[in-house]
Formats: sequence, structure tokens, C-alpha cells
Amino acid sequence: MVERRPGVIPPRQGPPPRRPSGNQVMRRRVAALAVLVLALGGLGWLAVAAIGGGNGNGTNAVAPLVSRTSSTLVYTTVTRSVNGKETTTVIAMPKPFHVVFPEGFTVRQMAERVGAVRAIAAKERHVKPRLSTRTYVAATRRATPPPCFRGRATSMEGFLFPATYEFFKTTTSAQLVKNQFSAFCDNWQRVDLAYARQKNLTPYDVLIIASMVEKETLSPDERPLVAAVIYNRLHQHIPLGIDATLRYGLNIPPTQSILESQLQSNSPYNTRKLLGLPPTPIANPGLASMQAAAHPANADYLYFVRKPDKKHHFFTASFQAFQQYEAAHGYGQH
Repeated sequence: MVERRPGVIPPRQGPPPRRPSGNQVMRRRVAALAVLVLALGGLGWLAVAAIGGGNGNGTNAVAPLVSRTSSTLVYTTVTRSVNGKETTTVIAMPKPFHVVFPEGFTVRQMAERVGAVRAIAAKERHVKPRLSTRTYVAATRRATPPPCFRGRATSMEGFLFPATYEFFKTTTSAQLVKNQFSAFCDNWQRVDLAYARQKNLTPYDVLIIASMVEKETLSPDERPLVAAVIYNRLHQHIPLGIDATLRYGLNIPPTQSILESQLQSNSPYNTRKLLGLPPTPIANPGLASMQAAAHPANADYLYFVRKPDKKHHFFTASFQAFQQYEAAHGYGQH
């Protein structure tokens, strides 16, 4: 009796199959190469030429790939050796485009970046990719949370992992979003949520906190400290007072001052006025901010304010010390 193990195909009963002839081996490998060429063609790749031949007798070995480039193409040469006779196939691939999404970008900013890269492709390489601002926004609205994420989400903000992505003329916005979700899962699965669960925070809560940490910090070592302030304020039922949430909710540019009327807004993203977390992430965080949101520093800080270098923050648990620092340097409360 053959023991069956999950994910393993058991061997067939009876005599072993006959070894295929050399001609059969060659035909199968040519067919496999044709399938590969067709698959590459679906990605915008083309088979340019097949040179040479073989007698079909013996073992086939594939030589290392040799590539060269032009202004718009990458040429890859695949050499196949059959009993000393070689068959060479040259495959021309369009040079991929790249779109860079920095950490902390919102869906809106990512869509604008897609449109900017599309315009560059059209101007410099005379190619009009399928990607566009409109289709990217539509793809994010149609999408559902990545399969690795357990919990409900009301927006795809936060799930579009920031990184550099390659794409071709035929790449769709749905494919790009899928790639971002895949990168999100690769990183999210490295985040230990055990501590956050002890504090009665859901995975979505952690992602929201990570987005705020991403928007509030420029210095990497401050991420766990900002997360600690958020945890402590939540625990003590103090409004978070993070202006980045209000800027997101009311679409206030970072270069524009927040008006008093905006501070009094009933927007669910007004964390100066309302208790608790905003309803969604306010940006797409990177792994470091995710990890900080899941593992805040062990500190009793309740306040932070930007230092004069505009990069670091002054942290304190004392409201009086916070007021004194704020008065001395003229920065608004966070």
C-alpha cells in the first residue's frame, strides 16, 4: 500500500514507463520552448529568431543566458546543446518600465505616479502602457483585501505595499495592484501581532497605526516611540491629536496650514476632536512602520512635537514639559 502524504503525488502501480526516444525528447523540448515563447509573448516579449539545429539524439543542456540591450529592448540568447550541435534562440524583451512608490504614499499619490510614469513612457519611448491614473484608481476600488489579511477593511489604503515595480506596455492596473498585494503579504506575514492582540487591537487597527507612524516619522528610530504615544493615548482615552489624519480626511496639502475651522471639522479623520483611531489607514506603510505599530517602545510618552531640525521629535509624558517645548519652538500639538 502506498502511503499518501499531503501535497505529494503517489507513484503509479505497475511496471515503470518506457524511456522516451531521443526524437521524442527533442519534440517535447521544442514544444516546451514554444509554450515558453507564447507565455513570454503574453507579457509583451517576442521570440526574434531560432538559429542552428540538432539531430535529436542525446541529452539536451541549456547554456547560461546571454543578454544585451538597446534603447528599448533586452535581447536574451538561449543556447541549447544536443550532442555537440547547438540550437540558439534569441528572445527580444521590451525593457521594463519602473514605477516607484515611496513609503507613506497614499492611493491618490500612487495613482498620480502611475500617470506620470505613463507620460514619460509615451514621451521618451513612444509607448502607451495600459496603466493609467484612471484604471489604477478603478482597480483599487474593485479590489478586496489580500488573502493573507484576516479581518475586514473598508478601503484598500494601507494594502498597496510601497516599493519599486516593473511593468510592460501590456501590464494592467489590476496586475500591478495584485503585485502590490503580493508584496504586502510577503511583508505582513513577518509582523508578529501577538502584543497588539493583548491590547485588544485588531490587525486592521495595527495597519492603521502603522500608516500614522509612517506619516509622522522621518527618523527610523522614532517609529516605535510614535507608536508608543498612540498606544498610550488609546489606553488612556485621549484623542490622538495627529494632524496627518485630518490632512488625509480633508485632503489638506502638507504645505498648507490647517485652519481653525478644519480643526473643528466632524470628519471621522479628525483625531484632535474624536477619540480612537481613524476609520482607515491614511497611507501605505512599509515593513518598519508595520513592525513598530505591532511592537511599540516600552515608554510612557503621551506627547511629541517636532524639533527645529524638522526631522526628529521631542517626546514626553508631561503635558507641562510639552507646553514649554511647544512655546519655546512654536510648533503645533500632535
